Amino acid sequence: MHELGIVLHVMKTLEDLAPEHNITSIGSVTLEIGEVSGIMYEQFTDCWNYFRKRHPLLEKSELKIEILPAVTFCEDCRKTYETVRYGRTCPYCGSGETYLVTGNECSIKEIEAE
Repeated sequence: MHELGIVLHVMKTLEDLAPEHNITSIGSVTLEIGEVSGIMYEQFTDCWNYFRKRHPLLEKSELKIEILPAVTFCEDCRKTYETVRYGRTCPYCGSGETYLVTGNECSIKEIEAE
């Protein structure tokens, strides 16, 4: 369950940012999570809800998750396509010379704070 570690890292990042920007309370945090990141959204939200109650800065915060689609690039035909739908084989030319462009990330997009 790596969701726990990611939640703790996000919370530490927010707690480190708070004094620098005179933040006393965080209302919401929006995360961008790639659809092939391996993060289980329900478990992630459960971990967030458990730990936010133990952090005064975050206890009233809402977690918002935006799912980023996975996109793969084919080096042979130079086209992009939906990773989840087609996997590693390019649907246009059949090549396996592909790599993931987006869809594996997890980042803080926005923080609403006082």
